[in-house]
Amino acid sequence: MEGTLDPDRTAVVVVDMQNGFAHPEGSLYAPGSERVVGPIADLVARAREAGARIVYTRDVHPPEQFEGTHSYDEFDRWGEHVLEGSWDAELLAELDVRDDDLVVEKHTYDAFYDTELEGWLDARGIRNLVICGTLANVCVLHTAGSAGLRDFRTVLVSDCIGAIEDEHREYALEHTAWLFGEVADSEEVGFAR
Repeated sequence: MEGTLDPDRTAVVVVDMQNGFAHPEGSLYAPGSERVVGPIADLVARAREAGARIVYTRDVHPPEQFEGTHSYDEFDRWGEHVLEGSWDAELLAELDVRDDDLVVEKHTYDAFYDTELEGWLDARGIRNLVICGTLANVCVLHTAGSAGLRDFRTVLVSDCIGAIEDEHREYALEHTAWLFGEVADSEEVGFAR
């Protein structure tokens, strides 16, 4: 990644770091997701100190969401997970979620689809998105792709992205760098003061 990011025009987007995915008792627990909790917390703390905005996404599904669907049925693919109102759907307790952070509740892999995210970013003049979280080749990749298509500067933070398999993370990073964004380690992500 070249240069530093203007914190007034930057948000760190933490994708789906929820009990269901990153806690050992979660319904879709992936150890790779739990391993990035510390690095994500460090990145968020640095960004917050510099004055960047923080966004957390929560994947949440009403029990009846996929009734009558044809090709898009997450429960068929993954089993029931992060049900509305469940412990599974809550953000990890280890995360420093504050009142002035935006928490986006989403119902698909893409945090822009049918949510307030784009309007919230636009209203604040935010054009740079530093994306981390889980799962690399699912919600992280789909959210990053939507950001790129909306012409946000999109930076995936490689050591802050959880995956089921290392190959999944590598695919997401390579795909992002090839098509619509940048990839950097957390130590390369700098914020102008």
